[in-house]
Amino acid sequence: MRQRGEKDVPTVADSSAQSAQQADWVSRYADDVIAESERRAPGKPVVVASGLSPSGPIHLGNLREVMTPHLVADEIRRRGYQVRHLISWDDYDRYRKVPNGVPGTDASWAEHIGKPLTSVPAPAGSAHPNWAEHFKAAMVEALGALGVEFDGISQTAQYTSGVYREQILHAMKHRGDIDAILAQYRTKKAPAKQQKQQKPLDEAEVEAAEGSGAASEDDGSGGAGGYYPYKPFCGRCGKDLTTVTSYDDETTELSYTCTLDGFTETVRLTEFNRGKLVWKVDWPMRWAYEGVIFEPSGVDHSSPGSSFQVGGQIVDRVFGGKQPIGPMYAFVGISGMAKMSSSKGGVPTPGDALEIMEPQILRWLYARRRPNQSFKIAFDQEIQRLYDEWDKLAAKVADGSALPADAAAYSRAVGTAAGELPRTERPLPYRTLASVADVTAGDERQTLRILAELDPENPVTDLSVVRPRLDKAEAWATTYVPAESRTIVRAEPDTDALAALDEANRQSVRLLLDGLDSHWSLDGLTHLVYGVPKVQAGFPADATAKELPAEIKVAQRSFFALLYHLLVGRDTGPRLPTLLLAVGADRVRKLLGA
Repeated sequence: MRQRGEKDVPTVADSSAQSAQQADWVSRYADDVIAESERRAPGKPVVVASGLSPSGPIHLGNLREVMTPHLVADEIRRRGYQVRHLISWDDYDRYRKVPNGVPGTDASWAEHIGKPLTSVPAPAGSAHPNWAEHFKAAMVEALGALGVEFDGISQTAQYTSGVYREQILHAMKHRGDIDAILAQYRTKKAPAKQQKQQKPLDEAEVEAAEGSGAASEDDGSGGAGGYYPYKPFCGRCGKDLTTVTSYDDETTELSYTCTLDGFTETVRLTEFNRGKLVWKVDWPMRWAYEGVIFEPSGVDHSSPGSSFQVGGQIVDRVFGGKQPIGPMYAFVGISGMAKMSSSKGGVPTPGDALEIMEPQILRWLYARRRPNQSFKIAFDQEIQRLYDEWDKLAAKVADGSALPADAAAYSRAVGTAAGELPRTERPLPYRTLASVADVTAGDERQTLRILAELDPENPVTDLSVVRPRLDKAEAWATTYVPAESRTIVRAEPDTDALAALDEANRQSVRLLLDGLDSHWSLDGLTHLVYGVPKVQAGFPADATAKELPAEIKVAQRSFFALLYHLLVGRDTGPRLPTLLLAVGADRVRKLLGA
C-alpha cells in the first residue's frame, strides 16, 4: 500500500480511470477529505464515521448514513491511503418507544422505555442477548453482503468501561461553556424567509432522516441545580429519567434523583460508569476523541440549533477538536411509500432489499446520486425497469460508451478497493427471470427447461450460472407480486371462448400455432407474436414501426389480450414470449385449441 507522499507514474489506464472518477461526487469528497486529513493529522489513517441507533429495524434510509462515508472511504483506499470507517453503534441510547410491527414484541416492552438499548430484552424468540444486538445483527449481515468494511464501536462498551471518563470529567468541568453555546440556540428561530419556505418535518420524516435515535434527546438543560451535560441511568430502575442535583468539580461527586421512583444517589464520576453525555455533547466529544474527518448526517441535524451546527462550536471551544466535513443526506423512499420511518411497521431494511436485488444494484442506487438528492428503492414492478437500466449501463461500460460519472458509479457498485463482489455469471434479464419464476412457482426442472430454450444456440444448462439473480427474481415474484397478479396457467382450454372466436381471431391463433416450431426461442417468439398482426394486415412480419399505420399497435394489443385470456384467463400477464416458453409448445397448442 502506498504511503502518503509516494507517487506513481500514471499510465493511460490510470488517466482514464482518474478522469471518470473526477466526474462523480464521491471523488470530489475524497479530494476534500484527504486534504483535510493531511492538514489535521498528517501520516495517520483517514477517519470517516457513521452512527446507527439499533432502536428498531435499521432501514434503507439509515443505510445512507453508512453508504455515503463508505463510498468516500473506499475511493480513498483505492488511491492507496489507509482509512478507518467507524460505525458507532449508539446502543447506549435510551429506548424511546416500542416500534410498530416488530415480531415478538407487544405493549409490555413499553416498561423498558428510558433504559439503554442494551438493557432491553430482545424480541421473543431472538437468538441475541438484548434489543440492540438483535437489530444490529441484521445490519451487520447486510453490510457484509454489500462489501462495506468498517470498525464497529459499541457505545455501551465505551461508556461502561470508562473509556470516556476523562472526556466526561472535562465536559462537566466546562459545563458553563457548553451551556452558553447551547443557550444561543434554545430560543433561536430560523429567519422569517426560511421559515416561510421550509416545510416542517413530521415525525416520520425526522426519524427517516436521522442517523441516530439520539438526535431527539434533550441537551441536558433544565436541572434544578444548574446545567449538567451528563445524565446517569438510575441505580434502581435503570432508566434515564434522572435529574442531576449537584456536582463538585474537586471531588467529582455527583448527586441525582430519579423522577420516576424517587431514588437518590451520590457517586464519584472518577469511578461511576452508568451514564452518558447528552447527545449534543456526546457527538462532538467523539469527533475529537476519534479524530473524525468526514461524517454525513440527516436533514434534522442541519437545521438551526441542530446537533451538527451546535456540535461544531462545542468540539472546537470545549474539546479542542474540529468539526468533520459533514454533508447532509436526503431521504430514501420506497416505491409506493412516501417516507420511511422505523416506527412504522413493515419498513424495508437493507436485508429486505438484498432478498430481491443483488448487492451491486443496491450499492449503485446510493453511488449514483449525490447525498443531497433523494431517490426511491423499488419493491414493485419498477425493479424490472431498474434492472433493465443497470444491464444497459453494464453494456455501455463494457463497450466504452458510458459517460464518465456513470462509469464511476458502476465501478463503485460492482466492487470495492478489496476486489469485485460476487456476481451472476450469466445475467439474464430480471423481468424474464421473474416471469419464469412466476409461471413455474420456482420449479427448478421447469425453470431450467425454459431458460435453456431462451437462446437455443447458447442454452443455459446449469441454473448456477444465472444465480444469484434468479434467486432474487424468484424472491420478488413470490413476495412482492400481489396474489391477484400472479400467473396461473389454465389447466384446460377455455372451450367456450375458443368456440366464440370470430374468423379474424381464429386466423391470428392459427398463424401463431403454425410458427411455433420455427420460432421457438425468446427472440423468435418475440418476432412471431409481434408479427402476426402485421401479416394479418398485409405487411411483412419484419416491417418496422415507421412502415406501419398506427392501427397495427391497436391490433397487437388486442391479439396479446386474446392470448393472455386463452392461456391464463386474464387480459395481461408476463411478457408473451416468456410466457409461451414457460407454458411449453405442446401445452400452448392444447390451450389454443390445436
